[in-house]
Amino acid sequence: MSKFWNNLTSNGSELKEYGEGDSLSMIPLWSIILSIVVFVGWQYFMNHNAQSSHHHPSTLQQVTHLAFVFTTGTMLASYVLVIGYVSRDVKRRNMSAFLWMLVVVVMPGGIGAVVYFLLRQPVMIRCPSCSTELAAGLHFCPQCRFQVAPVCGQCFRGVQTTDAYCPQCGHNVSEDGGPSRLRAYSDS
Repeated sequence: MSKFWNNLTSNGSELKEYGEGDSLSMIPLWSIILSIVVFVGWQYFMNHNAQSSHHHPSTLQQVTHLAFVFTTGTMLASYVLVIGYVSRDVKRRNMSAFLWMLVVVVMPGGIGAVVYFLLRQPVMIRCPSCSTELAAGLHFCPQCRFQVAPVCGQCFRGVQTTDAYCPQCGHNVSEDGGPSRLRAYSDS
């Protein structure tokens, strides 16, 4: 519940900065339009070719054909959406866009997309104090010791801003007196 509340109360730039934003918003408009064109074009092409044949298929064959055409059209359109997602995600993760787009497009059967999702780098954020690039899971900046995420004052493990007690050691987090920007959404 606290994660839901944190997402509701925080602004969109903070969500994008930490890489927890809506993943569907990462799909560019050109990819959505192209996937619709691919899906509709595939349906038209496959159904137009089936109607041009001179024999009359049975109902079972027609249903099987429609299911096959719909499934393959959906797979092709989904592949175009994945390509669009990867085109934006590589920039967010400071990876080589040309290399990864080439891998995703050239490797057959979606293997390139699977390889990308297995090998992609973590989302990077910037330290608000010194602008150093940081991995999203860090709690302190290694360059200036700026606290970028709330931590327990006893065990120094990550906690939510709404936690009253550390889930790891049970320490009363409200006694720590963390930075006020990290206590903005606390219950007290």
